[in-house]
Amino acid sequence: MTEPRSLGHHVWQTLKLAGPVVVARSGVLIMMAVDTAMTGSVGGDELAFFGLGLSPTIALTLLGLGFLLGVTVLTSQADGANEPEQAGHIWHVGLAHAVIVGVLFAGVCQYGITILGALGQDPELAEGADRVMHMLGWGLPGVLIFVACSFFLEGVSRPVPGMVIMLGANVLNLGLNWIFIQGTTVGDTVIVEAMGAEGAAIATSIARWVTAFVALGYIWFMPSRDRYFVRGGGPSAPDVGRRIRRIGYPMGLGMFIETAAFMAMTQMAGYLGKAEVAGYQIAHNLVALVFMSAIGIGAATGVRVGISVGRNDVNGVRMAGLTGVGLVVVAMIILGSSFILMPEVLIGLYTPDLAVTATAIAALAVASSMMIFDGSQGVLVNALRGLGDVWFPMAGQFVAFWLVATPLAWYLAFDMGLGTAGLMGGIYAGCVTATLIAGLRFRHMLHRPLRRS
Repeated sequence: MTEPRSLGHHVWQTLKLAGPVVVARSGVLIMMAVDTAMTGSVGGDELAFFGLGLSPTIALTLLGLGFLLGVTVLTSQADGANEPEQAGHIWHVGLAHAVIVGVLFAGVCQYGITILGALGQDPELAEGADRVMHMLGWGLPGVLIFVACSFFLEGVSRPVPGMVIMLGANVLNLGLNWIFIQGTTVGDTVIVEAMGAEGAAIATSIARWVTAFVALGYIWFMPSRDRYFVRGGGPSAPDVGRRIRRIGYPMGLGMFIETAAFMAMTQMAGYLGKAEVAGYQIAHNLVALVFMSAIGIGAATGVRVGISVGRNDVNGVRMAGLTGVGLVVVAMIILGSSFILMPEVLIGLYTPDLAVTATAIAALAVASSMMIFDGSQGVLVNALRGLGDVWFPMAGQFVAFWLVATPLAWYLAFDMGLGTAGLMGGIYAGCVTATLIAGLRFRHMLHRPLRRS
């Protein structure tokens, strides 16, 4: 029997893990936010192209990320059970999955105009967004390789390197954006033509491949490489590929279901007009940035639940889950309030366009309190993943975001005439539903025997 730990211990351990994860995961969204802001500075049309092209690639990225979450679950459970020698094999198999999935998704992105045309987008918008999808697609294998590496490091409770690498990638992306978005000249000589939204996508893909190679190099040479057999030679974890896929398929589908619903909202905004899709893209980007803190707390919660499962510590599982939810509620109240207190300041970082600003403000007004439920459902789903419970959360996300959020968003935005505020209102209802489903499921799982994945 594991000795019970104090609430302070659980809070500190969660924050110690969550802090670097928040920065690392926020780095992914900060990169997109910088791309969005710098693209918006050259015009609303380019911002609309970038928003529509980015939306499907985010869905694919999160689908791939979900497929790889098994790396974190299996690594944390092995570390909790004092079997670190299995971690290297888990990492190797995770890398192979990252490469295969990334190449497949890069291929999908080459058919952007077909996908966007099938969704009924305006031909001019679809053509501009297609170029963005092409360029972002080439970076998908790189970002998934980095994800596999960072998930391995998080699973062994070493999230700081991933944070440092992502911070460096953001600096690199910022510099590349200056080169590609507005073009580069020396005197009267044009070195790089101004490429607008397409240039932002090129910069992001380059930065993503750099993160992949740096993360691979760090793990290969890290001081604890022999303990985790990252260079091979250790005992293989039994059926690790099958276990990663068994965990990853429902996780990936669950994340895709949620993200695809958000993508559907962006497509709906496209039907409202250029100003609406640009404003909604800004609001969604700000929501995603705030949600990164929930992702960090959720990831830390999932790792701590996984470690407790490896130790067969039911009370540890309970306290890890409840601590994560408490911390995310506090974080979402503080960060979400900025959407009400200073919306013009936040939106002004992206665009000076008054029409775009008005649509973004309406959406943010709804999103401010929504973040409490969005963050809570994110942490609870991660806690369930740490328990190895993956299919039920996926079903819950389908119910919440496709049976509740999407049809309600359409009704509010178009039938009620609420525009972008209506789209965000649909998401609000989905987040409340997802929180209730995941919370009840976590409570139920605490009364079942713990079992490693």
